[in-house]
Amino acid sequence: MSRRVYVFDTTLRDGEQSPGASLNPREKLEIARQLDRLGVDIIEAGFPVSSPAEIDSIQAICREVRRPTICGLARVVEKDIDAAAKALEGAQRSRIHVFIGTSPVHRESKLKKSEAEVVAMAVHGVEYAKARCHEVEFSAEDATRTPREFLKEVFTAAIAAGATTINVPDTVGYTCPTEYYDLIAWLIANVPGMANVHVSVHCHDDLGMAVANSLAAVSAGATQVECTVNGIGERAGNASLEEIVMAMRTRSDLFPTETGVAPGEIMRASRMVSQFTGIVVQPNKAVVGSNAFAHESGIHQDGVLKERTTYEIMDPEAVGAGGTKIVLGPRSGRHALRHRLGELGYQVSDADMGPIYERFLAIADAKKQVFDEDLVAIMEEHDVSSAPGFEVVGLQTISGSRAIPTATVEVRTPGGDTVRESAAGSGPVEAVYAAIDRATGLSCRLLEYRLRAVRENRDAVGEARVKVEHQGRTAVGLGASTDVVEASARAYVSAVNRIRQVEANGKDRPAAEGVS
Repeated sequence: MSRRVYVFDTTLRDGEQSPGASLNPREKLEIARQLDRLGVDIIEAGFPVSSPAEIDSIQAICREVRRPTICGLARVVEKDIDAAAKALEGAQRSRIHVFIGTSPVHRESKLKKSEAEVVAMAVHGVEYAKARCHEVEFSAEDATRTPREFLKEVFTAAIAAGATTINVPDTVGYTCPTEYYDLIAWLIANVPGMANVHVSVHCHDDLGMAVANSLAAVSAGATQVECTVNGIGERAGNASLEEIVMAMRTRSDLFPTETGVAPGEIMRASRMVSQFTGIVVQPNKAVVGSNAFAHESGIHQDGVLKERTTYEIMDPEAVGAGGTKIVLGPRSGRHALRHRLGELGYQVSDADMGPIYERFLAIADAKKQVFDEDLVAIMEEHDVSSAPGFEVVGLQTISGSRAIPTATVEVRTPGGDTVRESAAGSGPVEAVYAAIDRATGLSCRLLEYRLRAVRENRDAVGEARVKVEHQGRTAVGLGASTDVVEASARAYVSAVNRIRQVEANGKDRPAAEGVS
């Protein structure tokens, strides 16, 4: 039987503490609305005492976001708690989250307080907050570096004072999963009244174990996890909401739990937080990274195309990430290329697949990743160059502000011979075209020349389109390459081949589309 685990989102408080991640009131409200759609149970909207603007921002959230509990953070001092109470006045359900450091280093170096003084401050803070909101959460800051017996003492006192949630934070990301499991299990078993409150965990990622620690705590009996969208937060960040939720959902055999989170809203929340904070999500980030459901290895692509679950344990559509992403690159196989070409509307025969795949690999080796626009350019080039004809097999140009542009080309003839010619021109493209004219014996007049990138990236394929005229006939040619001069040469030879085909057939009208 599954048990409910409550999701406490602190993106707007702890997440905003990430260096450079400051949010304005409008952005915080938009994120709060999305967190509501996402289905989190508690939104920690900020640290009210930090500024009047923070109070105003939280009040705006309280007015508009009604389903989740809205929470404000406060130290166990009356000034902080008063500010939190003011900020939360309009909330449908309010929570004040009070905290105090309990580890020896916090007590002695930061607070200069004895254990007895810390307990007294904790009790007063909980009691003072209890009279000013619906719920009180108490956190023992740096709990994982606090002696267990003192944690037991302070938590027992906080529960007796009226705390409804007890948080056991790994404030500096110090603990490990087995250790944290033991701690949570020990506290549940040994703190009087712990069975009557929610046991919460708040893990930081300094050693890269925030999510693992949070899941270990859930296994030990924790009923609330504190996390942020994309795992943003102080230093190395917090436990990632999307990773915790999807881990429990995917491995329900190990975590017989449920949350109120709607997985389909995860990707939208991730992108919004990234956009507003300016913190880019790393490509290999679990669940929400751009590569999370991407496959480039030919073996993986073949497997996932036959059966998605061979290499995917989550359905990308379930988290709002769209479908499986087949990334075409140097390690992609023919199966993946044929599949993507089919999705783009190209039905490729086995005979045509050979040269198309060779051309694909040449581009993939040059630019690492081949995009849809590149495939379209490849197919257009293949369409106009599939008939036997001239082929540019080598090209070299020299140009510059103090040099006369010259070009040397090697052209394979329809009979299989290779002809090398050189020429000069006012620019490298004109020089290449003059050299091709010499090699083919067809001196064409250039009527139009267009060049464009078929994608905005700096490593994009350049597509050249030319229109040439020879003895009253005109033809259009297309060429594509990461080298724009090579693309221009391919386009020109494509047009030459079309004209040659018409002339060889002895027809007065075009033998193929693109010739007039």
